[in-house]
Amino acid sequence: MALIHIAWAPIYAHPLPVGHRFPMAKYELIPQQLCYEGTIHESQLFAPNPCPWQLIAHTHEAAYIQKLAGGTLTAKEQRHIGFPQSEALILRERTITQGTIDCAHFALQDGIALNIAGGTHHAFSDRGEGFCLLNDFAVAANQLLLEKKAKQILIIDLDVHQGNGTASLFKEQQQVFTFSMHGEHNYPFHKEQSDLDIPLPDGIDDATYLSLLQHHLTEILDKTKPDFAFYLAGADILETDKFGKLHVTMQGSYERDLFVLSILKEQGIPVAVALGGGYSADVNIIVEAHCQTFRIAMDLFQHGLR
Repeated sequence: MALIHIAWAPIYAHPLPVGHRFPMAKYELIPQQLCYEGTIHESQLFAPNPCPWQLIAHTHEAAYIQKLAGGTLTAKEQRHIGFPQSEALILRERTITQGTIDCAHFALQDGIALNIAGGTHHAFSDRGEGFCLLNDFAVAANQLLLEKKAKQILIIDLDVHQGNGTASLFKEQQQVFTFSMHGEHNYPFHKEQSDLDIPLPDGIDDATYLSLLQHHLTEILDKTKPDFAFYLAGADILETDKFGKLHVTMQGSYERDLFVLSILKEQGIPVAVALGGGYSADVNIIVEAHCQTFRIAMDLFQHGLR
């Protein structure tokens, strides 16, 4: 059985100010932990090339691309994004985006592939927001449609924040169904309209969260019959998250990932996975939550367990 492919984009010269580096630490720690414990082998990791601008142009507007490429974002635009612009940051965003495209292609071959980054769902066609510059799921989904490698795509967004950029990008696209379960009172405070939004009350527990997910995702799959899926497995649903406002435990997060990946495998739907957010005060909690996703993926798709 083929090894599952995992995209990993190095943090180029730590382009971010010191205050932004803590949440970025997980991208270095996750592959180290997974290799150390034997969940994955180093040979499964691949380093994507930067995504060509011409592919990005199928999703993002030319004027916005020119600003990114030329480093001419205004101070206001940078504040909305949350990062100061730099060549290294743009290079990383393009690399993450290509990683998701590559993962989509590998998933068609192996059933699943995972990106140790990605899920930049707050990026719109003409702007970035919320630490997201390029919408990697949208760019990858559009690429699959252009290549005629998928006819009906489902985006499952289980980050605690609504995928507002993704919802906006695909609001007129019937070949992409956007599903977002997110904190009702969380960022972004102005929500876009996904094909299906499930706003969650503050303090929701494991049982209620999982019941809603199982009911709605099963209905969506029956209704839309996708032939490809993207899954954003955010770790910011955890009760320990500084911004999440939910009461989902580590076990609840495990059950979430197990359900999503199991039902996609059972129905023969290839899936590309990205990690999304995670802001618990203890970085080890964030790393463990994300590593759970990889362990489940390896057990289901590589080892044929469960």
